[in-house]
Amino acid sequence: MADDVTLLHNPRCSTSRSALETLTDAGVPTEVVRYLSTPLDEEQLRELAAKLEDPVTDLVRRDAAFAALGLTDEDVATVDQVVTVLAEHPKLMQRPVLVRGDRAIIGRPKDRVATFLAD
Repeated sequence: MADDVTLLHNPRCSTSRSALETLTDAGVPTEVVRYLSTPLDEEQLRELAAKLEDPVTDLVRRDAAFAALGLTDEDVATVDQVVTVLAEHPKLMQRPVLVRGDRAIIGRPKDRVATFLAD
């Protein structure tokens, strides 16, 4: 069904939990994918990147783990680089990510989720 949403979800993240709550409250059929337990493979990451309305580099979190791996913005500047990094280090994926049909967004800030559902 075109209205179904796939939520790439990390239950430890408050923004991700908020996205799930918004989807539930709206009654939107949702497939929840805990991407840390079930990481996306390279093909799935490429499909996601092709649908993403945000810059693909935004899929990569710039946090302490990113820095600890010695990564820089230059290491995640292209689709190929993002796919490689996220396939090897799924914990670096930004969350939540919502996919609906041929569109995908990063659900940050939280109000983007409701806007995405309304489009």
